[in-house]
Amino acid sequence: MSRCFACFGVSEENKRRKQEEDHLASQEARAKAAEAAMRRQEQFEKSAAGRAARKQKLAEGNAKKSTTSNRGEPVLKWQMG
Repeated sequence: MSRCFACFGVSEENKRRKQEEDHLASQEARAKAAEAAMRRQEQFEKSAAGRAARKQKLAEGNAKKSTTSNRGEPVLKWQMG
């Protein structure tokens, strides 16, 4: 098979080098995308909409906590008779 590629000027070494370059380029692109996503998240958290979303989430968490808390009471109460 390498003989066939050799006649077109493509060797196994060139293929491996190209794959490695592609791999490095995709890693770099992922890293840049992750950085951009972090920046967008930070900007959102600093914005009015981000602050409102955080308050909403806290309020929902507090509401859920207060409704599920049984304040030391047993969940099931047994009665005789």
